[in-house]
Amino acid sequence: MGTPEFPDLGKHCSVEDCKQIDFLPFTCDRCNLVYCLEHRSYIKHSCPKADKKDVTVVICPLCAKGVRLIPDEDPNITWETHVNTKCDPSNYDKVTKKKKCPVPGCREVLTFSNTIQCRDCSIDHCLKHRFGPDHKCPGPMKPESSLPFMGFLSLSRKEEPKSNRAPATSSSKWATSFLNAASSVRASAEASMTKLSSEISQKWQIARDGVGLSNSSSGSSVQVEECPQCGAKFSSVTTLVEHVKEVHERNNHSRVFKMSIDVCPKCSKGFRDAVALVEHVERDHGGTSKA
Repeated sequence: MGTPEFPDLGKHCSVEDCKQIDFLPFTCDRCNLVYCLEHRSYIKHSCPKADKKDVTVVICPLCAKGVRLIPDEDPNITWETHVNTKCDPSNYDKVTKKKKCPVPGCREVLTFSNTIQCRDCSIDHCLKHRFGPDHKCPGPMKPESSLPFMGFLSLSRKEEPKSNRAPATSSSKWATSFLNAASSVRASAEASMTKLSSEISQKWQIARDGVGLSNSSSGSSVQVEECPQCGAKFSSVTTLVEHVKEVHERNNHSRVFKMSIDVCPKCSKGFRDAVALVEHVERDHGGTSKA
């Protein structure tokens, strides 16, 4: 076996009737023996361990699930284990019955490539009936009422004529109590709004007149503001300021305009009265007023 250069090259086939030397032998992955090209398959060399890694699956007729048979275990035991643990008969209809188009008379099976969901009714249809008029689409669902208790009120109103007993049923009592609570809430809201508006107007009047809230509530005398120039009295600072602007500032401006100014003939400096001009001339210009 082999050559002088490669003495370990090549091996003989493990089949007794063959024993052929093969320089590229095959090793069986079940029995781990060496075979030639002709006997490399399990059937050719009758491998005793060929079924060790075989995967045999049987479809269960009850649940349509695959049951794998274990090579070293009796198939009956494997079947009983599946029936007692994993078998679910309700799964049979899901697997065997395929989803079809809901349009009457259409037998098209819905698959991944031919299924279209309607945007209005949210139901799957085939490509032929994908448009609303083709499958008589009822349209989008109407939104529910924004107030959930309105449904209960309408239901109670519908049930009232049906009942032949006393009219004071539990639903009517509930509706009456609810309406009373709503009316009371509305009345309290209106009262609070009225009170708030009165407080706002009062605060605004206080800020406008400058009168403190404590003085008005206690009934004490109103604070008096006195003009520092003429001694006139006012009930608020705002009226006092308006009086000063209108009376005293206007009079001062008029007086300024009527006042005469004497000018020095040498330096052209102005003075309000003649006495100040004479003193200025004697002090700064040496007692002479000639230019």
